Amino acid sequence: MFNLAIPELLFAKVEIDGAPGYELTVCTPQPGPVATTGGLDLYVGRGLDAVADADTVLIAGTGQRYATDAPTVEAVRRAAAEGRRIASICSGAFVLAEAGLLDDRSATTYWELADEMRRRYPSLDFKGDVLYVEDGNVMTSSGYAAGIDMCLHIIRTDYGAAVANQVARAALVAPVRPGGQTQFTQTPLPAERGVACADTRGWAMRNLDKPLTLTDLARHAGVSVRTLTRRFHAESGVSPLQWLLHQRVERAKELLETTTLGMDQIAEASGLGSADSLRAHLVRRTGLTPSSYRATFNRLATAS
Repeated sequence: MFNLAIPELLFAKVEIDGAPGYELTVCTPQPGPVATTGGLDLYVGRGLDAVADADTVLIAGTGQRYATDAPTVEAVRRAAAEGRRIASICSGAFVLAEAGLLDDRSATTYWELADEMRRRYPSLDFKGDVLYVEDGNVMTSSGYAAGIDMCLHIIRTDYGAAVANQVARAALVAPVRPGGQTQFTQTPLPAERGVACADTRGWAMRNLDKPLTLTDLARHAGVSVRTLTRRFHAESGVSPLQWLLHQRVERAKELLETTTLGMDQIAEASGLGSADSLRAHLVRRTGLTPSSYRATFNRLATAS
């Protein structure tokens, strides 16, 4: 039920110029009551015919895995052949693999199922310890809340960072953490696992335009640099400075997507210093120069 609730909650909050950004339809091979692992039944009225009208086909987690219903596998395979975007949450990746969509692609699934997926589908390039992976028009996410990150990434791809972050705020979840665009695959930050440094992370986010140092962060947290580094890594999976650089690049990407500011202004506002530094970090993270990134993803340019 949680897998189904994620896209319904997030996509329903997207509104563009007063109109819904998405139309979400839930379907199943056999319309009617559908049992869930929570002991409740869902009633799903649409059958697989709904897949034919979809621009994006998202497969929620399934307890069947590779004993998947054959018509479902065929519907997903056909949608992919027609160029539709295909995505999965948690064990839904097994449906994609059964359809042959993960052959020679990068993919992920819930960590408890990682060894099972590697054994059964040796031709896929399995990525562990990531929230989600995008490879061409196929996207897979890890389990549970990682589906939130993937859906926010879809929203960002379709409507830009500002809309995705607005949806995240409305749903009271973490801001979008990109796992790659269609041109490249990129590993996002690990999920945060604690709150001891949460206030300092929030303070740093509000001051990205300032030249923050480890000492500044430790002073705000009221601890030594050594303690801050240890706690930060335990909670975020990366060092404070790695986390800070990631957030600076994300801020720069959002400004490239949503403003017409010059490169030096964006570099200054995101704390990257100079246009040369902005270019170096963005190319390293995305494979695109700032001007190329803006030309591809800027919503203002698209609207004009």
